[in-house]
Amino acid sequence: MVAALALFGLGAGALRWGTDHYGDQVARIPDAFPAGPRPPRPAAHDGGRTFLLAGLDSRSERHTTGSDATARLWTYGAQRSDALMLVHLGGEGHGVHVLSIPRDSWVPVPGHGSAKINAAFSWGGPPLMIRTVERFAGTRVDHFGVIDWNGFKALTDAVGGVTVTVHEDSYDAARHRRWTAGPHVLRGADALAYVGQRYGLPRGDLDRITRQQQFLRGLIGRIRDRVDLTDPLGTARTLDAVTRTLSVDDRMSNSDLRDLVFGLRDLDASDVHFATAPVLRSETIGGQSVLVLDRAKLRARWHAVETGAVD
Repeated sequence: MVAALALFGLGAGALRWGTDHYGDQVARIPDAFPAGPRPPRPAAHDGGRTFLLAGLDSRSERHTTGSDATARLWTYGAQRSDALMLVHLGGEGHGVHVLSIPRDSWVPVPGHGSAKINAAFSWGGPPLMIRTVERFAGTRVDHFGVIDWNGFKALTDAVGGVTVTVHEDSYDAARHRRWTAGPHVLRGADALAYVGQRYGLPRGDLDRITRQQQFLRGLIGRIRDRVDLTDPLGTARTLDAVTRTLSVDDRMSNSDLRDLVFGLRDLDASDVHFATAPVLRSETIGGQSVLVLDRAKLRARWHAVETGAVD
């Protein structure tokens, strides 16, 4: 999603046309936000915006996100969030902060007791997912974006693949896939296998998050390389791929996208800061292997992000 927002840097003249033309192609999610009271923003808020971004494991052969979707985004019990990130686009030049939340995080899910955080989407779609994260992290989500694995594969193929460096040999017993150390150019299904591996990695889901963050950096770079006014055909193909695979909340207008573009057009890779929600320990609860997060530390860190006080 951060990559998608950075795509529209087409120059001042073409930007307005580009955001309207391609913004109309982005699928909007109706009623994405929960009803009722929501957490307030901190008094010393930096003026930025917070996004909740999710990658869906829908187990569907049909697209569930983007304008090419032919299946429902959410059906009770049919989809779970497989990757979850809080992203704050800071005001006053504070950069972009990305906080990955492990899918196995054991948290209170409103109305359902405690469970792995990825169950929130399965039980209640975007509204319950947003409410769960807001209450646990003590933050206010301004916008929601989602892409399913079909869209992820299509987007990776559209940019010609993403280069990653595998740091050590490993074997993924779940996918019967062996990875060798060194650089790899990943496309489609291979890219999905790489960011989805947790078996055979020393830290399991936490190492998978590291891979997801590494891949996202590479994807942003590939998109930037392909969005070039001197290559209008390549630019159009890339923008088409992005806008057709993502879904965002219906409160995000084309003018919101345009404003984001102006704020992100000078963003450098060094301005994007990645972190992972702090973990206290791993446990087995109800036969499930889960991660217990340090809620106080997470809230303190995110409050520092939102107020521009993070180091």
